[in-house]
Amino acid sequence: MHAGLIAIIMLLPFALLFLYSGIHEYQRYKSEGRARYGLVYDEESGTTHVTAIAEDAEGYDPDEFDPGDHNGRETSDETADDRA
Repeated sequence: MHAGLIAIIMLLPFALLFLYSGIHEYQRYKSEGRARYGLVYDEESGTTHVTAIAEDAEGYDPDEFDPGDHNGRETSDETADDRA
């Protein structure tokens, strides 16, 4: 095979994915109107992800996050000192 053909075959899935997501976003825009995207924090899993945000809601600001307020994965009353 020629190098050009191999490069096209390797890039084709990414191009198709980009085209699919563009069509999907255009359909969403036509049905729902303009969207505001931002970072959203999920307290249950302790993770963030990018999604559409409602007009009256604010996005998550990582600078305002205090890790001491979130007890994430600790489910028992044991502390790190008790386990050692």
